[in-house]
Amino acid sequence: MRKFSFATIAAFAGLLFVTQSYGQDEPANPWPREITTSRGSILIYQPQPEDLDGNMLNARSAISIDIDSSGDLVFGVVWFSARLETDRTERTATMADISVTRTRFPQQDEEKAAQLKTLLEKEIPKWGISISMDRLIASLDLREQRIDAASQISTDAPIILFLPEPAVLISLDGEPRLKKEEGSDLMRVINTPFTILLNTSTKNYYLNADAESWYTASDIEGDWAIAASVPAEIAALAPEPEPVDEETLEEDASLAESEPGPLPKIIIATEPTELISSTGEPEYSPISGTELLYMSNTDSDVLLHLNNQQHYVLLAGRWYAADSLNGPWRYVPGEELPEDFAEIPEDNQMGTVLYAVPETELAKEAVLDAQIPQTATIERNKASLEVEYDGEPKFEPIADTTLDYATNTATPVIIAENRYYAVDEAVWFVADKPMGPWVVATSVPDVIYTMPPTSPVYHVTYVRIYGHTDEVVYVGYLPGYTGTYVYNTTIVYGTGYSYPAWYGTYYYPRASTWGFHVRYNPWGGWSFGLSYSSGPFTFYFGRGGWYRGGWWGPSRYRGYRRGYRRGYRQGRRSGYRAGYRAGQRNSSRQNMYSSQRNKARSTPQSQERNKNRAAAAGGRANNVYADRDGNVHRQTDKGWEQKTNDGWQNDRQQPDTRPDSEQRDSAKSQQQTRDQADRQQRESQQDLRQRDSSNKQQLDRSQADRQRGNQRSNSYNNSRGGGGRRGGGGRRR
Repeated sequence: MRKFSFATIAAFAGLLFVTQSYGQDEPANPWPREITTSRGSILIYQPQPEDLDGNMLNARSAISIDIDSSGDLVFGVVWFSARLETDRTERTATMADISVTRTRFPQQDEEKAAQLKTLLEKEIPKWGISISMDRLIASLDLREQRIDAASQISTDAPIILFLPEPAVLISLDGEPRLKKEEGSDLMRVINTPFTILLNTSTKNYYLNADAESWYTASDIEGDWAIAASVPAEIAALAPEPEPVDEETLEEDASLAESEPGPLPKIIIATEPTELISSTGEPEYSPISGTELLYMSNTDSDVLLHLNNQQHYVLLAGRWYAADSLNGPWRYVPGEELPEDFAEIPEDNQMGTVLYAVPETELAKEAVLDAQIPQTATIERNKASLEVEYDGEPKFEPIADTTLDYATNTATPVIIAENRYYAVDEAVWFVADKPMGPWVVATSVPDVIYTMPPTSPVYHVTYVRIYGHTDEVVYVGYLPGYTGTYVYNTTIVYGTGYSYPAWYGTYYYPRASTWGFHVRYNPWGGWSFGLSYSSGPFTFYFGRGGWYRGGWWGPSRYRGYRRGYRRGYRQGRRSGYRAGYRAGQRNSSRQNMYSSQRNKARSTPQSQERNKNRAAAAGGRANNVYADRDGNVHRQTDKGWEQKTNDGWQNDRQQPDTRPDSEQRDSAKSQQQTRDQADRQQRESQQDLRQRDSSNKQQLDRSQADRQRGNQRSNSYNNSRGGGGRRGGGGRRR
């Protein structure tokens, strides 16, 4: 069982190279990096990723080599590929199996260039290079790509309720399903994460609220009130809270000192439902620089646009609009939002919604983050699997495919090409029979990846096999496995579909999108919680005690104590640290490969961490870049300069600052004096200018991305190590 307070929102689930000790915070200015070799020192500037294909990264980097420590620097460009071993807990990845694919030294003759290439091919694979994910996300060139597999995601609105009073939504997976508690006359409602019991002698229901408090009602969908007394046999079934760490105890003590809010009204939902609860009639505050107001006395993301008088609410990454808070609500694609949404400042109270506003930096970065896999190396002789069915295995077809899936097990099992494929903790297994024996799969039929989002096991299409040896299999999963999907140009949580659960001897639930107040945190991913949070009043959520395996609601309930509102929304102030810690606890638990089963299956990541570490080159500016043609440039106060045989020279393509009339006259004069015989030369020059212009645009973007990545990474590290008072949770102030 897991304890959640009303001040708790439960969480679940640019990048550039950082050569640092694994698991430690990176330096404030980690680039460029320097490593000493037998031939002199090599300086590597912050790499510029070119593409990411699965777990294989291709990148280029400007370098300088001080041969024999002569002080005469040789500049060049190196291209390389590497297999990424990612760790979302630390927001880093490690480069393994580094291979130099190309080098270019524009100012060196062929023989000298070949010698330098040999040196780099020998030395670079020895370096222990890890990747800051926040730098990579800001710079990875995937802007023209998006994942189309989730194009069939449902955007149909759930039931959206508004109550101008404190209220909590209690979601059930359909109509109440009761199961007898062994050794008693009590019945338990098994298809909800909350603890709800029925006393069959009095016909009263009891809903656990905290260690000492229960609600009661004569009808599960009726009016609930705090129980004046609770039968001993009911009280004995209160869930036990999990052990908590010292920080959580401190936060609980802080909550106990806070002024408790009013007890909430209980709303029972048996259909996909979301609740907007405010403490009294709606109160609105302006968002500076826009025609938007946000509702300040609710924990939901509700905005009012003054120009069109429409209310907007953000639910699981999807926008819905209505003329009034009582609906009816309709889906609004992000691209059709009023322009004011994109003008919301990132450090505003409502800055968190920007991930769902197309073309904002947070939206772009969230989409890129959804394309970075979490990876692991699985030892084939250590990994095993046993699949438990509720009776004999039962299979049903998956619509619009040739596949079948098992309905009476918590483990996704799929029949494809006359074999059985199962996914356990983001690892593929294969067997010739539904009961096994199961072995780690080294490949999966492509047809499996054609499953539509309407399938209850759609999420397994985001689990991948990248390669294998005789001893290990390289695996990974994209955030879609835990519910993050790219939809058009933003991300959403959940497919939006309701899937049938299995009810038999056991209850096997399926993933759910609605009913859990899902929202996004850039450090920790998706979180879920309650629709009202104030004071120390708590609920206990259950995880698996009365059903067999599986999960219900947002994938893998994971809780964090506080920090969402004040943490993320108050930027770099003290609350930012709490917001990071909240997300950090979330992400560390969300990594499937850190589970106990996978720890026994996998090899440590990575051997690279034990290699030589390059140190930050103090006093060196991180302002050197490589263009795609292999030329080296640097950014100065006077603009871009290119390294040539004559030193650093202004780039050929610079902005023409002359008046438009002079530019036109000059262009006309030049055109009149050209001779037709020089056409070929002119065309060649035009191609060169176009290439220069394109390079400058690429360099400008690389510089902007680098700055953005530095900002993200520094904010992340400050939030980990910064001091100050912890930020609170709960309602906006």
